[in-house]
Amino acid sequence: MMAVRRALKAVLVDLNGTLHIEDAAVPGAQEALKRLRSSSVIVRFVTNTTKESKQDLLERLKKLEFDISEDEIFTSLTAARSLVEQKQVRPMLLVDDRALPDFKGIQTNDPNAVVIGLAPEHFHYQTLNQAFRLLLDGAPLIAIHKARYYKRKDGLALGPGPFVTALEYATDTSAIVVGKPEKTFFLEALRGTGCEPEEAVMIGDDCRDDVGGAQNAGMLGILVKTGKYRAADEEKISPPPYLTCESFPHAVDHILQHLL
Repeated sequence: MMAVRRALKAVLVDLNGTLHIEDAAVPGAQEALKRLRSSSVIVRFVTNTTKESKQDLLERLKKLEFDISEDEIFTSLTAARSLVEQKQVRPMLLVDDRALPDFKGIQTNDPNAVVIGLAPEHFHYQTLNQAFRLLLDGAPLIAIHKARYYKRKDGLALGPGPFVTALEYATDTSAIVVGKPEKTFFLEALRGTGCEPEEAVMIGDDCRDDVGGAQNAGMLGILVKTGKYRAADEEKISPPPYLTCESFPHAVDHILQHLL
């Protein structure tokens, strides 16, 4: 049962695939974001990206002329770092080198944990085997997220999910997942807004991780047909998305006309 809806106060927006695809903005997205901001809602940006640090991500968004500040972005890298600090472990960081700044100051020598994100340059047998051996010795496996695939300029590409699953399978363990679609991730993103999940809506291109995850946390989910979206994605989750629409600008129009 969906909780009783309350007046909409917050909108969570996914980044890659929803506002932009790598270095290209989704047509009309900058203008739509301005329209959304001129209403009464609080806007936050939530991303599972592990390919770059928050700083790089911000610069990319500024270049695309999106008016977004650092404290509005909640990333799965932030969530992973918090967990590493909480558990007081020394992680082997299987992440893209461009994401390393987000782990600055974390001890990584003589690792006793494995943190895995999207790291195409590091996903080879030797490195994965090193992670495998640590896990066999009892190290926890922390997955930044488990997406099956994502959208690049040249087409769809394998996400970290298949690699996390391989390590889980080989070691008979389960990863602790920190990013979307985890309920705690969405609740953390809302923290500081003073809003309840029933007062929020999530817009994203990933049916399971964006929309399914948000709806499981008590929010409404809007699926956009940009980025990694493929025909009939909306049939993959139950309950289905609150709304499926062409792109971010259409989602904003719907919110402004029907939810406020």
